[in-house]
Amino acid sequence: MERVLVLPGDGIGPEVTQQAVRVLEAAGKRAGIGFECSEALIGGASIDAHGIPLTDDVVEAARTSRAVLLGAVGGPKWDAMPVDTRPEKGLLRIRKELGLYANLRPAAVFPALAQASTLRPEVVDGIDLLVVRELTGGIYFGEPRGRAIVDGRREARNTMVYDEVEIERISRVAFDSARRRRRHVTHVHKANVLDVSQLWIEVVDEVAKGYDDVELQHQLVDSCAMLLLSDPARFDVIVTGNLFGDILSDEAAMLTGSLGMLPSASLGDGGIGLYEPVHGSAPDIAGQDLANPLAAILSVAMLFEHTLDRPDAAAEVRDAVTAVLAAGHRTGDIILEGEKRETIGCVAMGDCVLEKLGA
Repeated sequence: MERVLVLPGDGIGPEVTQQAVRVLEAAGKRAGIGFECSEALIGGASIDAHGIPLTDDVVEAARTSRAVLLGAVGGPKWDAMPVDTRPEKGLLRIRKELGLYANLRPAAVFPALAQASTLRPEVVDGIDLLVVRELTGGIYFGEPRGRAIVDGRREARNTMVYDEVEIERISRVAFDSARRRRRHVTHVHKANVLDVSQLWIEVVDEVAKGYDDVELQHQLVDSCAMLLLSDPARFDVIVTGNLFGDILSDEAAMLTGSLGMLPSASLGDGGIGLYEPVHGSAPDIAGQDLANPLAAILSVAMLFEHTLDRPDAAAEVRDAVTAVLAAGHRTGDIILEGEKRETIGCVAMGDCVLEKLGA
């Protein structure tokens, strides 16, 4: 019996995670895997109940689980709070407490949604890439940082710092991921101006020597940003630091046409993975059965693949989603402009995926 901690969170989080849990249990049953799922609070929901975005009890529950399934956190209700106490701090804390340093964000275009991309269909055809972003280092966490008055002028600084251990471990995640895919890694950097990127190249090259079956390419971040728009199908696995990964993963996400279709995984060395849709809490549609649960459901596929090492079960979930879309089922966010078809709600979309799974 596998223990999964469900953190529905805020906004549409409870709605999409409910459908994701239904799919998790149904796909698990087909694969001979039993799940013990428990719920806890995070983000704004935790602030309302306990005054803080994440309690120690929830952290301990996460540590004793095999995986964590998260909905979304945040919303305008809590935006006026001090930055250090907002809902998002709960997400940052649980990542830190679980040692989750690798963020995996796939971007794939489902054939039925190719027209939804802002790029021409022939450009996005065949997109199936994975951005592996270092999650706990770099300029977001480096010291010194802060603001000061220097010579009578306001000054602010952030420091980009990486050591070889941080680079090596994220590189291994990327190469291991490539071995399960098309065996190509693109390391994105800015080594023409950044000393930090020069170290990245050295360490990535050293790691690559242990993966002679995987092709490695180094790519400047600015040219990578252009190629993602002109020739995105060329990429398999992209590995990079925190800042570049933050930007490029959002760019890659928009190639697919809807944030409502994109899952993610955050992994570390402890064996516990955190799985969540990329989209936000969308409080404007919360509680109205309008949310698209497919990103949360596809996050379940990543849970099967990365935490449970069951690519067969992951493929069944993805195939079910593909079949649902091919059959023409759509939530409002993935209806094309001018397209005349009936939309369905969050629960109905979950029902459709379960039907394709034979549940």
